[in-house]
Amino acid sequence: KMLLGLLFPTSGRVWVLGQPPRDVAAKSRIGFLPEESYLYRFLNADETLDFYGRLFDLPRAERRRRSDDLIQQVGLKEARRRPLKEYSKGMARRIGLAQALLNDPDFVILDEPTSGLDPKGRREMKDLILELKRRGKTVLLCSHLLPDVEDVCDRVAILNKGVLLICRPLKDLLARMDQVQILAKNLPAEGLEKVKAVIGESQGQVVAVDHPTTTLEEVFLKLTAPGGETDSRVA
Repeated sequence: KMLLGLLFPTSGRVWVLGQPPRDVAAKSRIGFLPEESYLYRFLNADETLDFYGRLFDLPRAERRRRSDDLIQQVGLKEARRRPLKEYSKGMARRIGLAQALLNDPDFVILDEPTSGLDPKGRREMKDLILELKRRGKTVLLCSHLLPDVEDVCDRVAILNKGVLLICRPLKDLLARMDQVQILAKNLPAEGLEKVKAVIGESQGQVVAVDHPTTTLEEVFLKLTAPGGETDSRVA
């Protein structure tokens, strides 16, 4: 809400796309999918996108072109003429995402986009988010469904009671630096007992050396537990 200029921070400053959140030019480059979309349920998909396109002052031809592209992208082509009141939760989330992308934003904020969806709907929504990434969009995903965060995010920030506990690349956050994992190729069974000391002498080929990972859920629970772990590498 602070990024959207709906709330003011009690301390510090917020900048979005190099501007304060209430800057109209900056807002025109933002797309937002709230946890509940609150769309007009008596409208169909075409009418919904046309309505919001008018709010962005898009020309009629551009509204139609973008609506067609987005309805195709979110997989609602066959249901575009049905009123939203007949949509399932997953379909409603998809038309909400299409509405959030109607202005071709540079920065997309998604609040609990997979909440309440069945496994198929969650997978489809995550695929759409990954497609936004491939198209060069910056996506801020706010979610308590940590497995979904692991599936789509490159960088993770954990907030607890308004305090930023950590903000790091997902890969670094999940790496267990106190352990080393070695993946060997063509290592004979008789060489397993000697692998730590003589892997090279046992005719084994080292394919990769890496750190095993934990899960984002485990990291979150450790950080937010009373007296839990802290990490000075927040940036």
